[in-house]
Amino acid sequence: MATTYLTLTNRVLRELNETELTSSTFASSRGIQTAVKDFINKGIHDIYNETGEIPLLYSRTSQDLTIADNEYNFPADFRKADMDSFFLKPKELVTNGEFTSNINSWTTGDGSPSHTSSGNGRLNLNDAAAYQAINTTVNKTYKLQLRVLSPNSSTSGLIVRVGTSAGGTQNLNTTQAVTNFREGAILNTTFTATAQTSYIYVESDGVQLDVDYVRINRNDIALRKLTYISYDNYLQTYKVTDDTNNKGNYSAPLRVYILPDHSAFGVSPRPNTNEYTVHYDYYTTHTDLDAHGDNMSLPDRFSTLIVDRAKYYTYMLRSDPQHAQLADRDFQRKLRLLKVDYATKNDYMRSDTIAESIATNIGARAN
Repeated sequence: MATTYLTLTNRVLRELNETELTSSTFASSRGIQTAVKDFINKGIHDIYNETGEIPLLYSRTSQDLTIADNEYNFPADFRKADMDSFFLKPKELVTNGEFTSNINSWTTGDGSPSHTSSGNGRLNLNDAAAYQAINTTVNKTYKLQLRVLSPNSSTSGLIVRVGTSAGGTQNLNTTQAVTNFREGAILNTTFTATAQTSYIYVESDGVQLDVDYVRINRNDIALRKLTYISYDNYLQTYKVTDDTNNKGNYSAPLRVYILPDHSAFGVSPRPNTNEYTVHYDYYTTHTDLDAHGDNMSLPDRFSTLIVDRAKYYTYMLRSDPQHAQLADRDFQRKLRLLKVDYATKNDYMRSDTIAESIATNIGARAN
């Protein structure tokens, strides 16, 4: 169970023989109580800065690109980017195609489509149909992948259509048979768009079927690692060309750079379509705890370090260097032990594994 801001604060106050806070008095704290609250956050920031590049503080995210736009803000909890982790991949065009917790973004085509929590979440079609409109580029070929399962042992099939209207068959009209009801069946096919808006339509005709996932992305966009260049290199070598090109000369990004203030990353050349996504990894920073019930983002075993660090700052505030030194010694000793346990980020976070992970996510989910 995560340790709350109130619990951390009271642990420090208790060891300092100060009056503890309650959930009702936390917001109106005064004097040393308020100082300790501030030192809790300061201590967590110190831990983030001291532990450096450990997997625990590592996060993975993605950014959809917009045609002609070349710079994109980092997440709010961003601290430092892993420049070896930037990959360009085709954008996933289906919204909520994994059905993790609901079937939002899908429209009823027939019957009563519903959500089931089976597996990792699925779209349940019991003699029903559902569809979704997606943005496509005319004359471009798209990859469509889905997995369908039958809750019973009878042989059945899922009707899959792609067209210029809901249920339309202009681009694709097929039925995916489900003969192995336990493992289901995977449809892996392509279609060529004939309109800027295409409709993916799935239907069970008189039977009950579960759709595990639906994925659609550009077939001609390959997974590609972006080459890191310095911002100075970008300014001197690529910026003028990127800024003067018109949309007809934009293309798939090849390079990535970081703005000097580390607020955003940029790609070069500018994107020529809205159908790219950039995946990358970064080290997170601490977002200050505020309310009494806020949970610290670090595991519970870090709570003793936070308490030691907050005690150090409190003793320094009290002009008590002797006790401050003892608190700092405890902090540094425990920090060294944790650094051993959470070894510096290794090869599993590096590019080959990242590429493999992203490629796996592009493909069909196995179960």
